Amino acid sequence: MASAVMQNYRRLDLAFQRGEGPWLIAEDGRRYLDFGAGIAVTGLGHCHPHLVAALTRQAETLWHCSNLFRIPGQERLAARLAAACFADAVFFCNSGAEALEAGLKLVRKYHDDAGRPERYRVVTFAGAFHGRTLATIAAGGSANALAGFDPPVEGFDQVPFGDIEAVKAAVGPETAAILVEPVQGEGGIRVADPAFLRGLRAIADAAGLLLFFDEVQCGVGRTGRLFAHQWGGVEPDVMAVAKGLGGGFPIGACLAAGPAARTLTPGSHGTTFGGNPLAMAVGNAVLDVVLAPGFLDHVSRMGRILRDRLERLPALYPGVIAEVRGIGLMLGLKCVVENRRLVATLMEDGLLTVPASDNVVRLLPALIIDEGHVDAALEMIHRACSALAEKAA
Repeated sequence: MASAVMQNYRRLDLAFQRGEGPWLIAEDGRRYLDFGAGIAVTGLGHCHPHLVAALTRQAETLWHCSNLFRIPGQERLAARLAAACFADAVFFCNSGAEALEAGLKLVRKYHDDAGRPERYRVVTFAGAFHGRTLATIAAGGSANALAGFDPPVEGFDQVPFGDIEAVKAAVGPETAAILVEPVQGEGGIRVADPAFLRGLRAIADAAGLLLFFDEVQCGVGRTGRLFAHQWGGVEPDVMAVAKGLGGGFPIGACLAAGPAARTLTPGSHGTTFGGNPLAMAVGNAVLDVVLAPGFLDHVSRMGRILRDRLERLPALYPGVIAEVRGIGLMLGLKCVVENRRLVATLMEDGLLTVPASDNVVRLLPALIIDEGHVDAALEMIHRACSALAEKAA
């Protein structure tokens, strides 16, 4: 019998019954080491006891409350996020795409409020992924994502990632902002050079633009800092986060500082479910863990251990792996073989990974992994690479 679910995903014939930390257990009882984490979502693993307890407590008291009223959990989570980064104010929603949409609306209104309505265009970068709404697929610029959805939303000027001179050339009298991922995830785990981010900050300041960071995938501890841009000491005016902020529960947030933080006034933007008490309870529980002393140091240490061991692969399997990329626990294997072949071979052996553009396999494990999990993953990666190398010989 055909499924009634819309067929807009290439789903694998595999279903999971439960999760335990960095492990997923399939319906047949087989255990899989999850180095995909729902595409960088379950940052604290599956069914983390602190998150389960927070969600359970909240579920027994209040699920939903309209944003027509104060929601204390929002106030607490916003204050904690602002205290931990550049931001002065936070708008809560349900997903990364919604957070990006909120930021794009904020950018336009910011300039309109200042008497510059002609400023609406946004400089974006090749390889970017900002979501699946009409505006965010236009911002990302992927031909595959845009196919069938013509005409694309107007107002985005795309330049090569990392090319500061191209950015300067793209900025004109209609430019309102620069939108960039400090680490491109879908684009193939490409880390922005801190000097490039500093250059973007300088361009934005000189031209009166807003600098807008997309940290939907690379934020909330994934790189070993709460936010990836903090490695380079560069602060944006606007930032979108989601994924890891909810540890698996749908949460998105648009953060802003300075005058931009006061741009979204009553009636200018809103959401029905965003910032609901359930989501806020989980978001606060996530920060309890991620901001605890030593947690981000642990992420950095596990990232170094994993990367050091992965760095041996190109020399051992030159016909399979070309390069290792990334930072913290956001790592990528640039493949010689077709990346989906490596993903499939790893899955057969019990390791879940995620493909990305530029023929890359993403390794995005839960931030709670230990050295034993790294060892187990490396064993499976070596076996998969060896098997693919033999087939290629």
